[in-house]
Amino acid sequence: MRVKYDLEAKFSLNLRCAISQESGVSLFELLIGMAIVGIIMSIGVPSMKDMLIRSQVTAQINELSAVIQYARHNAINEQATSVICPTTNFSTCSVSWDDPKMVFTDLDDNGIRGDSEDMVAGAGNILDTFDLTGPAGSITFQGNGSVATPATLQICHEDNEAKYSRALIISLQGRVTLTEDSDDDGIHENNSGTPLSCTS
Repeated sequence: MRVKYDLEAKFSLNLRCAISQESGVSLFELLIGMAIVGIIMSIGVPSMKDMLIRSQVTAQINELSAVIQYARHNAINEQATSVICPTTNFSTCSVSWDDPKMVFTDLDDNGIRGDSEDMVAGAGNILDTFDLTGPAGSITFQGNGSVATPATLQICHEDNEAKYSRALIISLQGRVTLTEDSDDDGIHENNSGTPLSCTS
């Protein structure tokens, strides 16, 4: 009987030792694991940030392009002057293209939205981490879809890295085109081939 008890006690002790040896990690293993996580984070986080910024740029440029093209189509459809400009109150034009944008049919051709001139389209303001530059005044489309003066709207990220910059170019005919990276150096160029740049 005593032999049986000793065997059970010895087995129980061995089992507890085995469990205690299997249930934890050593300090060395923990440090190795943390080093691996650190390496993965140092590689992954910058590329995630880059992807997020590029995605935000694309979304804002697409929205801006859509509202500009709508302004042009509105001018052609209505055979009247169509104005797009930044605004803080959706009633009068402002000077900062970071503000929301509005499109209205300028029935009296004075460049100002009157009480009888409805706003036909709009776009939100630019995200706080971006800056949008454009012409000093509004962009006006004539009834044939053309503009009096070509215009460029350029967006830059707050860190001023040229690789994130994009621009919409409006030709005299009123066509809207997005800049491209024609030489595959990671930076878009304007129509004359000059790389876009951002300044603080």
